[in-house]
Amino acid sequence: MSQPVLVAVAWPYAQGPRHIGHVAGFGVPADIIARYHRLRGNRVLMVSGTDEHGTPITVAADREEVTPQALVDRYNQVIADDLRRLGISYDCFTRTTTPNHARVVQDLFLTLLDRGYVFRKTTLGAFSTSTGQTLPDRYIEGTCPHCGHPGARGDQCETCGRQLDPVDLIDPRSRIDGEPPVFRETEHFFLDLPQFAAPLRAWIEAQTQWRPNVRSFSLNLLDELQPRAYTRDIGWGVPIPLPEFADRSDKRIYVWFDAVVGYLSASLEWAEAAGTPGAWRDFWQDPTARHYYVMGKDNIVFHTIIWPSMLLGYGAGGRVGGGPGHPPLELPDDIVSSEFLTMESRKFSSSRGVGIYVGDVLDRYQPDALRYHLCAAGPETQDTDFTWAEFVRRTNDELVATWGNLVNRTCSLAHRHFGAVPPAGELEPADREVRTAVEAGFERVGGLIAAAHLKAALAEAMGLAAQVNQYLGEQEPWRVVAGDPARAGTILNVALTCVDNLRVLLAPFLPFSSEALHRQLGHAGVLTGEPRVAEHDDGEGRRHRVLTGDYAEAVGRWQWQTLPAGQRLLPPRPLFTKLDPAVVDDELRRMGLEPG
Repeated sequence: MSQPVLVAVAWPYAQGPRHIGHVAGFGVPADIIARYHRLRGNRVLMVSGTDEHGTPITVAADREEVTPQALVDRYNQVIADDLRRLGISYDCFTRTTTPNHARVVQDLFLTLLDRGYVFRKTTLGAFSTSTGQTLPDRYIEGTCPHCGHPGARGDQCETCGRQLDPVDLIDPRSRIDGEPPVFRETEHFFLDLPQFAAPLRAWIEAQTQWRPNVRSFSLNLLDELQPRAYTRDIGWGVPIPLPEFADRSDKRIYVWFDAVVGYLSASLEWAEAAGTPGAWRDFWQDPTARHYYVMGKDNIVFHTIIWPSMLLGYGAGGRVGGGPGHPPLELPDDIVSSEFLTMESRKFSSSRGVGIYVGDVLDRYQPDALRYHLCAAGPETQDTDFTWAEFVRRTNDELVATWGNLVNRTCSLAHRHFGAVPPAGELEPADREVRTAVEAGFERVGGLIAAAHLKAALAEAMGLAAQVNQYLGEQEPWRVVAGDPARAGTILNVALTCVDNLRVLLAPFLPFSSEALHRQLGHAGVLTGEPRVAEHDDGEGRRHRVLTGDYAEAVGRWQWQTLPAGQRLLPPRPLFTKLDPAVVDDELRRMGLEPG
């Protein structure tokens, strides 16, 4: 039976182009999960967009001498285009500067305020000594009061993971001008997180399917849960929906509360654009739906503590949820959090100008080569270092030499000697063994993807490709064909059928090459489908670009199938481009590093 599956993908910040460390954490893992579930026949809603509010946007806009709106307009398009080229198959990749998003954010704020989960409090805010403007938490650094790390940010220490406020830091300083911030009294709204400590603990303890680091980290946070400021002193963000703030431009809802609500607002936008305004409820208010939240580890706290608290407090909600008589909004099921990806032993950081941008890689290399590397050698459960030498090695020794070689020689032999899928005669034990192994791969690989063990799933599928390669080498159809063409036809039928099914097993990881192989094997239609750019009406006379797709039209199915004898084969073409070893030195020079 088809199951609703929500894939909620972390929102890339529209401050500049995204680097491969970002897509290793949120983009590629989320797309693998979404594509797999669509192949299984489940109803998938994959949502996200660009996160476009907050002080870092205004700082970047000032630096580039443009308005915040002009800045986010530009980078929304750059980021969306990069994600489309990488094949990230969103149903709705939108943005947080839409009227729809503001309405949903404000509805949650008002509902939580009415129910006593949000309160006012005077606190100390950080301001720049040079400009007098409020400083974003992430633009203040100092020493963590808990673990002593000297580079802790004003909102969170990346070393120990604890939530922080800038005033907590020892020797705080602005990353903009290096000066200590000035702390002044200011009134803010706070989300009363301690009220949710008990239900959060019960919920997190029950999530035994979570990665151990995510679960233990989240439980540890509950021991010292404090109220969290819901607003900021800034003029760029979602307005506070209270009459006394109607004419004020100095306070807005905190960008992190704004961003996590985007999962819900994007779902409403998708449903409205599809002409089925209530369809989002199947994914949010149906207890049988499964929710994956995909992100980097620095976002864990917002997805296991803050967003679940907001959902618990909202319940069936106000205007959006429907109130009494409607089921409550469902909590996350899977928190798919990746560790950090470093770059040639240096930490990726857009704000520090350290990174390899997605668009630059896609200008020079195949998207499946990048996707493969980020899954096979990515930071799924531990911090991982990206090196160009390893990227070249994996592309050549694994993609080209194993999977690409199997496809090329199987299709070339079959096309040269038969022109179509040859019929199979009586199967020998070796034929049945390799077919059985690949057929069993659907359950093994699928189970690993469903549990978000993506690296293991890819290794399992590639292991099957190696097994089919070995079978072909042992059976030697290129030798057999001269004396026994019927037996050679049987061998190639078995190999082609295995390749055909591996096309599906590898499609979540390698959608572009799987689509090319789909056509090469003579299939009609599209295997899984690719994202495309569309426009949505914001309800107020304006339109904005989104990424979406017509994935329901795809013909791929997550099940063993027999390739029909006589199906015409197209002339084979290599799926992957072998990389020259000189690529390594070239890329190091582009990064300003010495080769060797």
